[in-house]
Amino acid sequence: MKVERYIWVLVLAVGLAGCKVNEPEQKLGLPLSICLPANEVQSARYAPAARRAIGDPGETELFLFPHHLYIIVMKQDEDTKAWTVWETIDRTLTDADWKPTRYVGLLPTMGDSIYQYTEQINLLLSSSDHFKGRVYAIASAEPLSFNKALSSSGITSMNDLLDLTFNTSEIQSSLQHIYSSPYNLTQNGDYYGSFNSSYQRVPHVNLLLYHIAAKVDIKWNVEESNRINKTDPTKGVRLTYMQVRNLFNSDAYCFKPMRNVSGSALTTGESIAIIDNSGDEGRWWEGRYYFYTIPYTITEGGKQYYPLQMTLRTNGSTTGTGYQPTLNLKIDTTAVFVPWLRANFNLTAPLTDKTETKTVDN
Repeated sequence: MKVERYIWVLVLAVGLAGCKVNEPEQKLGLPLSICLPANEVQSARYAPAARRAIGDPGETELFLFPHHLYIIVMKQDEDTKAWTVWETIDRTLTDADWKPTRYVGLLPTMGDSIYQYTEQINLLLSSSDHFKGRVYAIASAEPLSFNKALSSSGITSMNDLLDLTFNTSEIQSSLQHIYSSPYNLTQNGDYYGSFNSSYQRVPHVNLLLYHIAAKVDIKWNVEESNRINKTDPTKGVRLTYMQVRNLFNSDAYCFKPMRNVSGSALTTGESIAIIDNSGDEGRWWEGRYYFYTIPYTITEGGKQYYPLQMTLRTNGSTTGTGYQPTLNLKIDTTAVFVPWLRANFNLTAPLTDKTETKTVDN
């Protein structure tokens, strides 16, 4: 009788083990929000700038909504601490995909007006996932051409990710419509798009993007006493030609907007004619013009500058080289956000052909 009891218990244990079912691993979505600075609602194709949002150099300007969104999620190995690509997202958007709302998060812009991408993005986590991650994003009105594939084959480390660049030569007029997540914006001592993933405690990543192009703001003035009298055009000063030269037109960093260097831009960059001898009398004596460009830097005397190169002519001159100043505008390459650079001209006499460099404390 005693032997039979032990046999019965053994058979029961084997039977229970044979009935065990392997349940599928459960998945849960990590919510990801993508936002842009804004300060009011507007129904047109353009979105207003956000001067209230830290890092956005625009003020009462109009910007295109991004129609192209690129997201790269990096994952850190718990043992080796190496970073690799966990997931990438490439989406084409419309204006209707952005809605006005208020920023909710831990950044100083809490409560500011923003535009938020309306479609829910969920990064799927399994019950076995437990790692540190970072989300990087870049949004643009025009499609971007990158220097490497946005995949695990193109990006094999964190350095690869931070060295990601896009080509600016074909999109010079759209640089102000590009936003990204700056690599050195921190929150509680860590990159602001970081998260610690586990199935039991799913975080929410709220990524507010910022301009990658700096605003260059130029003002000029000829004092009233020096202006040309139309009845005697041989006297006084009128500014009849102004051009900015050698703007950055190479590969620019996606997430390190303050770390671009001159490259070939110092001699072969893009140009913009601000005044072009077309008889625009309204701009002869005073005016203002601003544009957006990649704030590349040069180093002189151990300090970093953005070299604003210009050509100026007065009183209708079309011969010679013109007055060609290079204004070295001070720039902080360790800054998180791109700057608003200013240059002012006060003309008191006709300009002569000359090349010189000046440092401007802007």
